[in-house]
Parts: sequence; C-alpha cells; structure tokens
Amino acid sequence: MPLLDNYNNDNIFAKIIRGEMPCHKIYEDEGVLSFLDIFPQSEGHTIVIPKKPSRNLLGTNAKDIGRVFGAVQRISKAINAALNPDGITITQFNGSAAGQTVFHTHVHIIPCYNKKTTISHNEEKSTIADEKLVVLAKQIASKL
Repeated sequence: MPLLDNYNNDNIFAKIIRGEMPCHKIYEDEGVLSFLDIFPQSEGHTIVIPKKPSRNLLGTNAKDIGRVFGAVQRISKAINAALNPDGITITQFNGSAAGQTVFHTHVHIIPCYNKKTTISHNEEKSTIADEKLVVLAKQIASKL
C-alpha cells in the first residue's frame, strides 16, 4: 500500500482525538496530543501525535512535524525526570513494511531500563493495569 494513501478517519488515534476512545493523557495543546501506549514496550512508553489528520510523516505538514517533535523533546525530558530510565528510544514508523500499525502519524517515546527487558514493537503485546497507567500518566505530566 502506498505511503501517501488516503487517511482513514476511523483509526484509533483519530477516535482518541475526537474523544470517542479514552486515553491516559500526558500532554495536549491545540496541535498535539500525547498519551501512554496501552500496549507498552516498557514502563512509561508514550505516544505523541499531531491532531491534524495525516497517515504518516510523509504526509504531514512540516510545521506540524516541528510541533510534534518539540513536544517529543519536552515529554522525553519529563519522562526522564519522572522515571529516571537508563536511556530513551524515540522512534517513528512509516508504512506497514516499516512496522506502522496505526495509520495516523505518531512518535513513540520508549524509556529503556538496564535491568528490564524492552518488548519489540512487533512482538506479542504486553499490558499494564489501568490503575498503573493512571499513576504513570500523572507522574510524567507533573514533570512538564
């Protein structure tokens, strides 16, 4: 499937933006939304998305990319302050062949810990209890 195909307004991130699906919000402004991944690769795995519809980075307005990556930096600093990981992976996928599974532009911020295993993006998904996600979201957001 080509990387610049039409945007699907029924993807999960579009539903989250419209308030049709819940999320554990970390940050929001007029153009960007950030929330915890419900299938995290590690504790504190966060997603950052533009609110404007775009399938992937190749179809995203340059100004929106700037806003998203500005938020990625701020949120990464907050994750670092709140969770004290040993490292942070920041990654972004474009197209199913590259590993993209939700076709709305998004960036993953994945805290990495020396003594904990990080689950690969394509491996079986882990889950964290909703109560723990609520605590994590508040903990990270408090550092913004």
